[in-house]
Amino acid sequence: MLGLTPEEWSVIALSLRVSLVAVAITLPLAYALAWLLAQPRLPGRLLLDALVHLPLVLPPVVTGWLLLLVFGRQGVVGAWLEATLGITLVFQWTGAALAAAVMALPLMVRAMRLSIEAVDRRLVPAARTLGASPLRAFVTVTLPLSAPGIAGGAVLGFARSLGEFGATITFASNIAGETRTLPLAIYSGLQLPGGEALVTRLSLIAIALSIGALVVSELLVRRSTEHRE
Repeated sequence: MLGLTPEEWSVIALSLRVSLVAVAITLPLAYALAWLLAQPRLPGRLLLDALVHLPLVLPPVVTGWLLLLVFGRQGVVGAWLEATLGITLVFQWTGAALAAAVMALPLMVRAMRLSIEAVDRRLVPAARTLGASPLRAFVTVTLPLSAPGIAGGAVLGFARSLGEFGATITFASNIAGETRTLPLAIYSGLQLPGGEALVTRLSLIAIALSIGALVVSELLVRRSTEHRE
């Protein structure tokens, strides 16, 4: 099927696993940050917004280097994880997922923030006057109404994770069968004599997956912004 070798199918499966795990570990944090940034009177909102979107403007290699400093074997968090829990992220597929999660976070936060801001702010006070606690008002009003934006942000984060290259190769390296996702496999194919066919096949798959994810994300985000009308 599609003329792919078992090794190429392995690359695709690894890419999907890395992207799904990246979205799963980022989703709660992304929504929490989006909710905070949607609060107009939040102290330090501008600084928090800048920090959240920093991976978008930093060179991905710098992001990967920072991950090495923090989560590498000699890093503050990485050394603790290895000594305490026996978990090593660097040069592992889990490290690739972490790098993808960091790079996807800003896009996920932005989509979710737009969805939260689209919720009619009069609804939450109305729920409170009916006896709902702040938590219940959030769970029964804000969360359901912003759900399309959450889904859209998750899909957008998935698409971004699929295309992550710079931070991944810096932090997790390019190890066949372990961290070699689609972008890294395409890069490796470009280094091989006669690798044009491999690059073409994998590139077409990457394009198809990314376009599909972007279309779904756009539809979901548009649905969430319909609450403004």
